[in-house]
This record gives sequence, C-alpha cells and structure tokens, in this order.
Amino acid sequence: MLKSNKWILATKFEGEPKHSNFKLEEEDLPALKEGEFICDAVYLSVDPYMRAFDYPVESCIIGEQVARVLESENKDYPVGCLVQMYSGWRSRSFVNAASRKETEEIHLLKVPDLGEREPSLALGILGMPGMTAYFGFLEICQPKAGETVLVNGAAGAVGSAVGQIAKIKGCKVIGFAGSKEKCDWVKSIGFDHVFNYKEQDIDKSLKEAAPDGVDCYFDNVGGNFTSKALQHMKQFGRMSVCGGISVYNASQPVLTPDPFMTILFKQLKVEGFDVMRWETRFPEGKAEMKKWIDEGKIKYRETVEEGFENMPKIFMSLLKGANIGKMIVKA
Repeated sequence: MLKSNKWILATKFEGEPKHSNFKLEEEDLPALKEGEFICDAVYLSVDPYMRAFDYPVESCIIGEQVARVLESENKDYPVGCLVQMYSGWRSRSFVNAASRKETEEIHLLKVPDLGEREPSLALGILGMPGMTAYFGFLEICQPKAGETVLVNGAAGAVGSAVGQIAKIKGCKVIGFAGSKEKCDWVKSIGFDHVFNYKEQDIDKSLKEAAPDGVDCYFDNVGGNFTSKALQHMKQFGRMSVCGGISVYNASQPVLTPDPFMTILFKQLKVEGFDVMRWETRFPEGKAEMKKWIDEGKIKYRETVEEGFENMPKIFMSLLKGANIGKMIVKA
C-alpha cells in the first residue's frame, strides 16, 4: 500500500505562524480503481492567501501543486503525465478523475507544454498568480494609456506581473517593495518609479512620483499603506483589492486615516476579488501572458526552495518577504 505525507494545521494561527501550528502526518492511499490515479508532488506553491484561510484544526493545509502520475487506472492520465491541482500540502495524492465533483473541487488540469521552461511556471506566471494579475488588474482597473498605476508588493509574483501589464497598456507605473535587491529588480523590469517602503516615506514618495495623483491602485498589502495611498488617488480612481499581507498576522489592525471617508470624498471605485471568478477565461489569460513572455514584454522570477519537509519554514519565510517573484517548493 502506498503512503503519503501531509502537513496539517495542528493549532489555530494566532499572529505570525509558528512551527507548532503545523504537524506532519502519514496517510495510507487506497488501491486504484478504474478512473483513478496516484501522483507524486514535483513542485508545490506557497502563497500569502494561505495564512488568511480559516482552516479547521487537523485539516490539510490548502494549496496548488504540480505532480507527476505514479500509478494510473485512467487512460487520460497515464504514468509520467504532469498535472496541476489544489490537493494541498501533500507529498503524494490520490485522485478520482472519474468523479466530476472531486475533479472540480481540486481544479485538476494537465500541465501544458511549456517547452524548455520548468513546469513550476504553471504555479506562477502562467498559473494562479499570473491570472490574478491579468484579470484582477485589467477587469477591475481597466487601465488606459497615459494613466498612473500604483502597485505595492511589486516584487512578488502578482505585483511584478501587474506592473508589466500596466506598461504594456501604456501606463506610468509606481512600485513599492521591501529591499534594495527587490527594488533593483522591479526597476529592471520596467517600472517607472520604485520605492523601498521600509526606508522611504510613502506620502513623500507618491507626491514625487505622482504629483497629479494615481488613477489605478492594485493593492496586495492593505493596512496603513493603503490608508495612505488612498489619499493620493484621483477623483474617480479605481482600486483592485487583491490581498492584505500586512494585516494577515495582525489581531487588531489600525487604519489611519479612515479609508472609507477617502473613498467617499474621492468617489473611488474599490473592488475586491477572488480570481476564480474568471476561471472559465483562464485559457484566454494564459495564452496572452505566454505571448507577452515569448515577446520579451513580461519577465518573471522564481524563488525555489527545496524539501517537502520544509514547507512550514518556507511558508513562514514567504510571509516575511523572503521571495522575489513566485515562491516555489521543489519536493
């Protein structure tokens, strides 16, 4: 009987995640029946949203992975086939591809032919983060040539893609990141102005880079950064709320000044989103992103760490900003 390891939530998160919040367990996998297969994790994703998810204790930590089929009783998924799916932090997964319900729940897909590129891209620029940037920015902010776009978390998988899409659309782009190395990379991929939010005043920086105000704001950070950024929005500006990594670990975040009155007086359009609302259009977004990559209009980076046994440590380092581009775990 084949076995798998999985990381479960041992205790509820309170503040920053700790090693004691996680527990590694072993599980038995059933013998295969028609339509089923078992696959080994090759690459696993760690993402900030995993901290915000409300997990039941003893449940497997959620997440997407690229896996290689190890045993199969399904002709559509032969041994050696690469798949991507939301099967969580598991070293080995059992999949009943004959069950429509299970297939929909884990969002099972075959990894497309990426040529010489690593299949990890299916978890990054050509996966959920890339689609988050593509649809979350273009559909909500609807940028126009000549407008000014603000992106925080600009060195991350999503933020870096948003800024480059904005440049493709003819916008001026301002980015904020948290280290010199990150800022240097963000500048190298075409952002017009880049600031280190840990060293430079947000208000002063935005007055310098956008004296007439910001048209579109793509927010990955939330918290006080956003409260300040809203003060620099133009009338009828548009804001896409993607995440709030600055407040995921906070028990009582304080927002100063009050963002809601700013939204009212500036008549801003502010919309949060879950990227899965555009799931049926992912082929469109992936095709466009791949075309831009092939044309050299979009560049990407991955921070690859090794070891399934290190998943919690790598996840915690992500929340502290250890990544440039997409953080990937190589099993």
